[in-house]
Amino acid sequence: MSILTQAKFHPISLQHQLHTSHSPILRTAVHSQLNDTSLLSTWSHRAWVASGCTTVLVSLAKSITCAANSHMWAEPILAGLVGYVLADLGSGVYHWGIDNYGGASTPIFGAQIEAFQGHHKWPWTITRREFANNLHALARVVTFIVLPIDLVCNDPIVNGFVAVCSGSIMFSQQFHAWAHGTKSRLPPLVVALQDFGVLVSRSQHSAHHREPYNNNYCIVSGVWNEFLDKHKVFEALEMILFFKQGVRPRSWSEPSSEWIEETETTSQLTAQ
Repeated sequence: MSILTQAKFHPISLQHQLHTSHSPILRTAVHSQLNDTSLLSTWSHRAWVASGCTTVLVSLAKSITCAANSHMWAEPILAGLVGYVLADLGSGVYHWGIDNYGGASTPIFGAQIEAFQGHHKWPWTITRREFANNLHALARVVTFIVLPIDLVCNDPIVNGFVAVCSGSIMFSQQFHAWAHGTKSRLPPLVVALQDFGVLVSRSQHSAHHREPYNNNYCIVSGVWNEFLDKHKVFEALEMILFFKQGVRPRSWSEPSSEWIEETETTSQLTAQ
């Protein structure tokens, strides 16, 4: 992503930026810093996360039950592993798409696009979001997709794949938040899983926020990042979209002031 990793401090208040900016991205990001309640979970957020977790657990339970009844364990476990690997790939494709195309007014995805663009300016705010606040949007999607499958499917392989893949996608934003955390503040189990490559690591994801800002998009385990970046898969897709549709990705452009990353210290000093 075309952003810089450090912003110079300017003696201008966040309130002034909020009132003078014409960009909805900047206004939203600044407002989030001035109003900490935007990072808190609501009961609606918690309800959607509970709903998403329930549908995932039901699918997992059905997979285990059906596997036990049929004495078939290897296939559902393999399906779960495939689901986990594909969830990482899916997170990368989606992350690449909303990072590079569309805007706040884009139908359906506009809010997500705006949020991810704001995230590149103030990446540290994701570590301050409460759990349900961070996961509710994906939990809502998971609920609507997985619930019908739970109702009609009793195949241990399908249920195993769906449970792990949808669960990994739903929790990908939490994995993402942990990738922005400091090692001393993360639970030891999370640090161990990051070190073993089960979850996307802090060092790997930090490369996404540095030049050339067009790599390391996957945020579940990050297992696909090296392959996708080495073979320039996303760059090839960008060229295809450009020549077919005439659409330029944001990663091709020079960073604007609204994309320059601020450190937490700078933002706190500016807010004072």
